[in-house]
Amino acid sequence: MRIKIDATLDYNFPQPADVLLALRVTPRDDQVIISDELNINGNGDLAFLQGAAADDPRSWLAAAGPVNISYSAIVDITRPPVRLAGKHVPPRAQLPASVITYLMPSHYCSSPTVENFARSEFGHLNGGDQILAMADWIYENFEYVPGASDGTTTAADTFDARRGVCRDYSHVLITFARAVGIPARMVSAYAPGIQPPDFHAVVDVWLDGAWHLVDATRLSTPDNLVRIITGRDATDISFMTIFGVGELNNQFVSVVEVEAAYQA
Repeated sequence: MRIKIDATLDYNFPQPADVLLALRVTPRDDQVIISDELNINGNGDLAFLQGAAADDPRSWLAAAGPVNISYSAIVDITRPPVRLAGKHVPPRAQLPASVITYLMPSHYCSSPTVENFARSEFGHLNGGDQILAMADWIYENFEYVPGASDGTTTAADTFDARRGVCRDYSHVLITFARAVGIPARMVSAYAPGIQPPDFHAVVDVWLDGAWHLVDATRLSTPDNLVRIITGRDATDISFMTIFGVGELNNQFVSVVEVEAAYQA
């Protein structure tokens, strides 16, 4: 499956600011980058992270005044459908060191109330069956409402309100999973068909020795998602982290499936 991505961010920075961008697609075995280009127009200088790992696509932007950021990419997704039912989570002592972090509570995913509910509601299940039941429960009990949350909304807030958007659904699912001993992390992604078009947030869970994508909103499917970056929660995966003040003028995101013969 070939995916064409176009994103444009039009901002104004009243004072000089450092901006951490996470717009570029991460190269992976299951998503091959055919082409990608990140451009800055206006008062901004782009620099890649020093010593960044191969799976860290972030970059620094020194911005001041009006800045227009554009990103385009063509990506081939070769990720086969995965059946989570019956998949297992290993004992904690057998987890890889890189995975242990995602068992721990984090800023947006820490709530004794939510964790206790997860253990009570889903404790009779195991591994992938737990994750499927959790995602179903969230989908059936929450209302997807753009604007219902903001940058301060936590998993506990969303659990109480029973409404939110993709990042909120993901925070609750991550909190549920960690509560029963399943490592879980947040993934920012480009996803075809999202309405209104925007960046998307889903969840990775560690089962049977690998990360597997889950979208509790059911707005996307794992086999057509294009990963950008992963982290503990929304703190780590924001497409733009501004150290200073930034004013949004306009934002546009387009993610569409195209014919395999298509070239940028």
